[in-house]
Amino acid sequence: MAAQERILTPSETEKAQLDDPVDRSGVANGGERESDELPLLSRRRVLETLAVVVALIVAIYFLFPKLAGLDDTLGMIGNAKPVWVIVAVAFGFATFATYIALFRAVVGGDVLPLRWREAYEINMAGFAATRLFSAAGAGGIVLTYWALRKAGMERRQSGQRMVAFISLQYLFYPLALIVCGVLLRTGVLSGKGSVELTILPAAIAGAALLVGLAVALVPHDFDRRAARFASGPRRAAIASRIASAPATFGAGIRIALRLVASVSRGGLAIVGAIGFWAANIGILWASFKAYGVHVPLGVVIQGFFIGMAANLLPISPAGVGAVDAGMIGVFVLFGLPDASVFAAVLTFRLIAFWMPIPPGIVAFFQLRGTIQRWREDGLPIERAGGAQPEPAPG
Repeated sequence: MAAQERILTPSETEKAQLDDPVDRSGVANGGERESDELPLLSRRRVLETLAVVVALIVAIYFLFPKLAGLDDTLGMIGNAKPVWVIVAVAFGFATFATYIALFRAVVGGDVLPLRWREAYEINMAGFAATRLFSAAGAGGIVLTYWALRKAGMERRQSGQRMVAFISLQYLFYPLALIVCGVLLRTGVLSGKGSVELTILPAAIAGAALLVGLAVALVPHDFDRRAARFASGPRRAAIASRIASAPATFGAGIRIALRLVASVSRGGLAIVGAIGFWAANIGILWASFKAYGVHVPLGVVIQGFFIGMAANLLPISPAGVGAVDAGMIGVFVLFGLPDASVFAAVLTFRLIAFWMPIPPGIVAFFQLRGTIQRWREDGLPIERAGGAQPEPAPG
């Protein structure tokens, strides 16, 4: 066999790297083996995460109320109106459905023909990983990328589709801050319209949106262009590896924009993305209703998105503690009563944050069984005769 091997030309090497199919044993063409285990699920990492989460729960839910003079807040939980708690839980299930719908719109069809059950397992396991590991949802991103690789999607395409998925999911985050901020400030929506709670968040969101759109201008072959400007093969390889990140982000954002304009999957993508945030806001709105607190819808939306920004701080898994404190602080600044805000935010987090974890853990073990079945029966990518190449950007 060795005598028959030949050296690939540079163009053939690039094509092989782009195709990069994975066989059923998980070994890429280049000989690199995809690990069956996730680094974020090591025993030490799990124990460390659980210890941090428990400490933060004690601090935010038991020590903070005492320091703030809200000793009776936890007792208010028992006074929540059951009908509104049921409504909040229903919105919680809606977050699952819309999240999976968005995923199917981005990673589906001819690209990766996942069945709904397989998509459910990947996304629910990702939900649990997002909440238990790392800030800003990094745990869920790692797990989902790992699952796509196991399903047979090549490395670059997996990265691009993950960027497209995240871009579509968070596209409506800055748009909501801009629209609600302006409408609250101008008085079109009722609620407190101070600059620091309306125009300032809107300006930051607008800047973030422009940066994202600028990244879409990065050419798809940016890594190869960077390699050509480097002197020597070693420096060219390093330059290519560094430049591959912005190239992947640019391609992913362009895929997201094409999906929005797509007739076949654009509707599902938009409904999934908007529905996901609407369902989360619905949980918060119903949580306030459970304690008889009337909050204008514009304030609920603005307070939700400003408070959720604390999830980006790398100080705790999935923003445990940080998001809670951030939301409480924002709604207090909007003039709502302290005790009611604390009870409502606590209820919101119990449903939005903790409810997906048990089914997500079950889904993870189901996913491992599904991956084993893929090895034995054939990868999902083979149902459509192989991965479809991404269209070249214009």
